Amino acid sequence: MRFFGVTETCDLGALYMKLLGEGHEVRVLITEPMAQGTMAGIVERVPDLETGLEWVGVEGIVVFESVSEGFGEKQDELRARGFRVIGGSGYGDCLENDRAYALNLLGELGFPKGHVWEFSDADLADGFLAERPVRYVLKFSGSDHVSQDNYIGHSVDGSDVRAVLAARKDHADQFILMEFIEGVEMGIGAYFNGEDFLLPACLDWEHKRFFAGDMGELTGEMGTVATFDRSHAFYEKTLAKLVPHLRGRGHVGYINLNTIVNEQGIWPLEFTSRFGYPGFAVLDPLQRTPWGELFQRMLDRTDLTIQTSPGFSVGIVMTTPPFPYSRKQIDEPVGLPITFLRPKTGDAVHIHYGEVGLQRGTVVTSGLYGWTMVVTGTGDTIDAARAAAYERASRIIIPNGRYRLDIGEKLAGGAFLLLDKLGMLGGNIAEPVGADVIADGGIVCG
Repeated sequence: MRFFGVTETCDLGALYMKLLGEGHEVRVLITEPMAQGTMAGIVERVPDLETGLEWVGVEGIVVFESVSEGFGEKQDELRARGFRVIGGSGYGDCLENDRAYALNLLGELGFPKGHVWEFSDADLADGFLAERPVRYVLKFSGSDHVSQDNYIGHSVDGSDVRAVLAARKDHADQFILMEFIEGVEMGIGAYFNGEDFLLPACLDWEHKRFFAGDMGELTGEMGTVATFDRSHAFYEKTLAKLVPHLRGRGHVGYINLNTIVNEQGIWPLEFTSRFGYPGFAVLDPLQRTPWGELFQRMLDRTDLTIQTSPGFSVGIVMTTPPFPYSRKQIDEPVGLPITFLRPKTGDAVHIHYGEVGLQRGTVVTSGLYGWTMVVTGTGDTIDAARAAAYERASRIIIPNGRYRLDIGEKLAGGAFLLLDKLGMLGGNIAEPVGADVIADGGIVCG
């Protein structure tokens, strides 16, 4: 089968490589000039959208990556033209980019509400903060904002959020203030075929800060723990409620809802209405249904299940400068060689290339951000998956490479058991997942 990837920076390079390995034909359109080296020599290119569409035809599958302005509407347009498209939709873009709309919708579906306020005027927001001094989270709406624009406040009177907002007021077109909720951060995601979700859903725990110990900038993601096990109870409490609302909206692709969980319930944070990076790579070792077959099932609506392996997957994002910024902001070289020490059987399944390409037969760094690769490990327990991932990462040498050393540490150290105590997990725990201490207070994972 033919697959045509439409992308700005080619974040799904590892997925395209999987499709090639399954025997499919793959071509990609990369629109960002500084990303032309990504997957160079690995995945064939097309010069423009219409050339790619002519090649893939209505029998092939078009894969869109991002929620950039206009991408969702373009997918809706192509579906109307008869193309088979996976990725997102105009409505999916709205759910992800218009934070206030999404949270209001979730409030109507029975989730907690009354703790989020939308603004388009920084001065009005400052007055609100002065009159209501508590701890807040500041999040900007729109596809043109990056993760590090957002800010999680620490001051109990909101004074640090006021300072950040004042510094960024010239860029504050639309944003929300969310009262800080203490608890365990946890996501739930599944593939939506336009009518229903394919099950099982996936539980995930992201680690967004740049440095271990949750220090530094908010990045897209530095690592994740994921599992398909025991997910149905949380699915029924979250994504299942959205099914009637999503039907008929034209969305075909992955949907993730990130939340905070505590004794008061489930507090939605935000949607990801597309393939998550590095989420797809973290799921890959646990997903037994091949990617090509999965996409076929989504479009044909012939099967509402996917085959998965039990246990946990831990993904580590290995980066190089200028990550988490871009080469448009900071000038850093590309073309650094990547060396694999003492390769072992099974490593290939767990090495998910990001911004890399081939130069004279050598794998080298490339791209806009320095999002170099994701290294995964799997195991029956979180600790076993962590150990496998970090052992594998230790054998990969990238000049100036860096990654967090604490992915999954808090989850294995008590947060997972706390979620079980709160009734968010279905079934029984077959084996210990880490320390058996349940914290008395809230735990924030990553």
